[in-house]
Amino acid sequence: MTAPIPRDIPGLPALPDPPGTTPALLSSPAPARAVVPPVRRPLTAAYRLLLTLTATAAVTAAVLLGGPARVLSHFTVQSTILLALVTLASARRARTPRHPLPGALTGAALLYVTTASLVHHVLLSDAAPHFSVTGGASSWPATLTAHLLHTVIPVAALLDWLLLSPPARTHLRQAAPWLLYPLAYLLFSLVRGELLAGSPDRYLYPFLDVAHHGYRSVLANALLLGLSLYAAAVLLVALDHTRPKPVLRR
Repeated sequence: MTAPIPRDIPGLPALPDPPGTTPALLSSPAPARAVVPPVRRPLTAAYRLLLTLTATAAVTAAVLLGGPARVLSHFTVQSTILLALVTLASARRARTPRHPLPGALTGAALLYVTTASLVHHVLLSDAAPHFSVTGGASSWPATLTAHLLHTVIPVAALLDWLLLSPPARTHLRQAAPWLLYPLAYLLFSLVRGELLAGSPDRYLYPFLDVAHHGYRSVLANALLLGLSLYAAAVLLVALDHTRPKPVLRR
């Protein structure tokens, strides 16, 4: 009985695969987005453009009602401006055949605007009127603007992320860097409060009111909010890796 002939002999070409077998695929270091061509998505672009216009209109109305110095100092307004810029860029990429924005950028914009909405509905529902974004008495333009900033726009951004954005574009290592902006805003709020001593607009959020609570309580509140924000960031990453891939229509 003779030994089987080896398929690969040094110095000789390799024998072809037997008929009916499937050749093994070679692994490639190129990511999927490099080989999958992007497509135009006009409906997605239209939705994101509408979201951008809504956010711009809400910020503009808030500035006209409350004044630019006060309104633009709110975390809610700043996060809405960031969302509008990111959504506008995403709309342009969906309209033209280009790949989506990095998940770190879109995830950060979504995290900030949704957490600002949650803080408003959970912690500020019974706050004094001077803690509102416009800082004035209740009126229908101010009420409409508040609903747009704290409810309509965050929900629309979340639906865009869930239904129109590709999943698994964020990583757990991005959760900690996402907290740098809220930390910078905390420092900005404390410095602003010291510079505006005696002003009714000194502090824009009751849980950051050093004059009323003291630095120890304010820093404790900030720590709890920071931990909650980090938990929300981890949850967002987990959802991004478990949600199904949306059907992206042309």
